Amino acid sequence: MTVDETQFHVLAVDDSLVDRKLIERLLKTSSFRVTAVDSGSKALEFLGLNDEEDENDHQDVGLGVNLIITDYCMPGITGYDLLKRIKKSSSFKDVPVFIMSSENIPSRINRCLEDGAEEFFLKPVQLSDVNKLRPHLMKGRSKDIDGTRCC
Repeated sequence: MTVDETQFHVLAVDDSLVDRKLIERLLKTSSFRVTAVDSGSKALEFLGLNDEEDENDHQDVGLGVNLIITDYCMPGITGYDLLKRIKKSSSFKDVPVFIMSSENIPSRINRCLEDGAEEFFLKPVQLSDVNKLRPHLMKGRSKDIDGTRCC
């Protein structure tokens, strides 16, 4: 691992404390900086997207996030709703989003992938799943370096 990899910031979203702690521990073991929240609405708030009309006023909020991993099934704003809001956002549309769920429902998985999720993980998330995040982070980092993704 290089020193640069410790700079990757992952936003982890899951309403289950046990699953949230597991993903947080796996990510930290892989030298990621992690912000963990327990709902889609808190994730939107962290990203500054909780009020659609004011999105442009909050572009500096949450910009250090390089990747988002979210549970699919949560009360209120689901992981799928969160994915759609992120992909609609001019500030975060290029940030990779990963969905995770304990339910293996092909139509749900396909819908998430078609609407912009990088990958769909089945719970419990394993270290091998976390290792699949790295290439997506590297793509995001190269976009930042060559200037095509502006902060």
